Amino acid sequence: MFPEQRMRRRRRRIIQPLLRETELRKTDLIAPVFVDESIDVPIPIASMPGQFRHPVDGVLDHCRRLMDSGIRAVILFGIPAEKDSGATAAYASDGVVQRAVRGIKRGLGGMAVITDLCACEYTDHGHCGIVGETADGPDLLNDPSLDLMARIAVSHAESGADIVAPSCMLDGMVRAIRQALDSAGHTDTLIMSYSSKFASALYGPFRDAADSGFTFGDRTTYQIYPGNAREAVMESELDSAEGADILMVKPAGIYLDILASVKRIGLPVAAYQVSGEYAMIKAAAERGWLDERAVAIESLIAIKRAGADLIITYYAEDAARWLDEEQ
Repeated sequence: MFPEQRMRRRRRRIIQPLLRETELRKTDLIAPVFVDESIDVPIPIASMPGQFRHPVDGVLDHCRRLMDSGIRAVILFGIPAEKDSGATAAYASDGVVQRAVRGIKRGLGGMAVITDLCACEYTDHGHCGIVGETADGPDLLNDPSLDLMARIAVSHAESGADIVAPSCMLDGMVRAIRQALDSAGHTDTLIMSYSSKFASALYGPFRDAADSGFTFGDRTTYQIYPGNAREAVMESELDSAEGADILMVKPAGIYLDILASVKRIGLPVAAYQVSGEYAMIKAAAERGWLDERAVAIESLIAIKRAGADLIITYYAEDAARWLDEEQ
């Protein structure tokens, strides 16, 4: 008790760095990269200031800049030139992501390449797999979509992806992908599952960036209702049992309780600071309402404090620079 116990003496400026419980590091950060096979120069994303769609031939230069800043991992999202109901461009050997992976791995062997494994950018209806009639009308069909995810995963691994990241929230997706990868000889390819992914309103800017909006319905039949904590943890437990190497909570910042619970499962955990979280900080900072750098770093530290081993964030490059400046 005061005056014998004085907490403030631990906060002397010279002492603060010695007693920090949570430290943000560059190796915690994964940079999302949008690759568009229909463009020749980078195109800015209006709803995500500072972010771009990159042409296939330019993605290596972008990743080289990220690596020079200290970022050691990227996650790729592809925007194909053509879409169809079966997402055939998603598993084409000359597809946008496949070409991007090969280019990055040839030019930057030290960069860990993760591929988002979904069909929403590749289907003409915008849903995350095969759509058909159900008792409730047209919707995503679970089991037929598993074969599609397995095929996409193998094509990504054959192109050189180090980690595949299924984001479609299908039942059994991790098991199906693990079996397909192992059967094709890709036993060293990791699966980072979007295991606790919520039906969030914070994905809007991403759908602009990846051209992945849906033409009917919504995704509430396969993503988690925001109020369902037990269900969210169970989803991650099931993916762990099916063979996931890394679990994920998405979004990150307003689901820190879920992140802390998923951490207790025992696997490495990634958290995705999604487009809406990024855009809100950007918008407030542009109006002078917030200190962008301070709020962005604080948000990332909070995500790590809650249990994230890895953080997917659009602030990756900026945060790497800011961390250098603090040293």
